[in-house]
Amino acid sequence: MAPQQNSQVHIPVSRRPASDLIDAVLENMRTNLEPLKYSTLAPSRYVVYLHPEEFSRIEGIMPVLQEQTRRALGEELQRLNRQPAYLKYWSRIVGTPPPVENVGREWQIEFLPDADGDLGPGDILIHSELALPTTEDDLGAGQRTRRITTVHVGQKTTRRQETMSRAETAAAKTVYARLRYDDNAGPHTFEITRDSITIGRGGIAYRADVKIDASVDVSREHARLRRDPSTGEFFLIDLSTLGTTVNGHRVLRGYDEVDGTKRENGSETPLPDGARVGLADTVFLQFELVRS
Repeated sequence: MAPQQNSQVHIPVSRRPASDLIDAVLENMRTNLEPLKYSTLAPSRYVVYLHPEEFSRIEGIMPVLQEQTRRALGEELQRLNRQPAYLKYWSRIVGTPPPVENVGREWQIEFLPDADGDLGPGDILIHSELALPTTEDDLGAGQRTRRITTVHVGQKTTRRQETMSRAETAAAKTVYARLRYDDNAGPHTFEITRDSITIGRGGIAYRADVKIDASVDVSREHARLRRDPSTGEFFLIDLSTLGTTVNGHRVLRGYDEVDGTKRENGSETPLPDGARVGLADTVFLQFELVRS
């Protein structure tokens, strides 16, 4: 009887073809269009995060992938502006829709590895940012930017949208309040100089101004503090999974979950001077107003 040979079966890791990355960027662009009166703006910058193994696989073809992504975005812009023949007569009556334009002069595409361990092989996360037009209500508040985050995991796609303000005046350097807390990295003091900050463990999918080094009980995006510029009062919005407390009392959740997507519901809690904020009863922050 012939000796039995040992054999190993290699099971390939699930991965997406590089063309899927281009398609995902195009979908993100279509989602983040901003209609104006005379044009519709498309974001010009896209940051794509991949599992480190996936990134290593495409790293050698990065220049080609970036060039083809830019080319595909340009072609998609032309397609969006191309009017079907059957609508040309109708447009003479109701008017021509405003053209879709690249908000920047060039398409900016970056592909980066996920250093936070949030993505599995084959997953894709895309950030795109679009500078929003300034309205009368925004004067003096600085540039507002809308960021769309699209995450593709298997056949499931989820999206998050947030609007960020970047104050450009000297008044933005004013310290309105402080947060003092201890986490796994030791004691910290964070000075609040903006009207909105986010607290949590952070990660590529979640921006955290106050980045907490703690267990997974603290959510990636755990809570947001909002300052009312007209009164100087602060409010807390709970965005967590395991809850947030103010002076020992659990606050109402600030979002509803619809089809796997978080949608903020407007619920917020006043934050008095000297409040003790608990993140999942794991990390506690002392909130202090700074009197001018």
